[in-house]
Amino acid sequence: MTLPTRFTDRIEHLRAMDRVFTPLAKTIRRRLPPGSTLRDLLHGVPAGHPLHPVLATVSLGCFTATAVLDAIDADPRATKAVLVTGIAGAVPAAAAGATDWSVLHLEQQRVGFVHALVNAAALGLYSASLLARLAGDHRTGKALAFAGLGAAGVGGYLGGHLAYRMAAGPTHAEPTTHLVPLGWHDLCRIWDLPDGRPVSRRLGYIQLFVLRHGAQVKVLADRCSHLAGPLHQGRLKVEDDEACVVCPWHGSTFRLEDGAVVHGPATAPQPSFEVSVRGDGIVQVRPRQA
Repeated sequence: MTLPTRFTDRIEHLRAMDRVFTPLAKTIRRRLPPGSTLRDLLHGVPAGHPLHPVLATVSLGCFTATAVLDAIDADPRATKAVLVTGIAGAVPAAAAGATDWSVLHLEQQRVGFVHALVNAAALGLYSASLLARLAGDHRTGKALAFAGLGAAGVGGYLGGHLAYRMAAGPTHAEPTTHLVPLGWHDLCRIWDLPDGRPVSRRLGYIQLFVLRHGAQVKVLADRCSHLAGPLHQGRLKVEDDEACVVCPWHGSTFRLEDGAVVHGPATAPQPSFEVSVRGDGIVQVRPRQA
């Protein structure tokens, strides 16, 4: 195990932090209730992609550019303009990140909390750098900015660990286009499905959410695209005259007709299936094409 991996592994199991950040996560969830427009916006639901990484990239790019401009002794006005842009962009990035963080699993929240603390330190160093430059002390401003870049690098590493090692961000829904060949596949008999109650059925390598209502059957991938919650254990609701299912873990809401995201924290849609019921009662499904 490498040194950085040992470091992040310790953070994942550092329970002493739990009593500090758990009330904070609850407060964020209370202030941004499920289904609220602001919460969906901060998650990135309208964009179909988490918002935090995009906004954070803008700030990190500005901070890196500040280091380059400082290294070549560029025009101080240009350097300050880039620095101000990075600091300003960090505010909405932090808001989006906190919203995503509040609905993660405990181990992910621990790493995310340290990620936030390190980034806050970086932002403080860059803010102090800007104040020093405005006061005419460019040497101190440069030193503080280089220190801020070091802190931002550590924060970026932790963010990458969250995304790529702990899978906090990528879709967790089964990649049906790879695991299910195109064409119709026999699933089950329609009379074996309870009426009005979702169940889980296996098709090859994947679990499916299956709901029968009379002679109509709706089928989605069962693992929620947010953090793999079992949709068949969720509750059904009607949103804007559309039948939906709400994930039992974090409240992501998907339209049954096509798997579209109605409310976050999920931003990726659920893979959905076209359904055909043969005359002998066999339910057949095939991956829905875009």
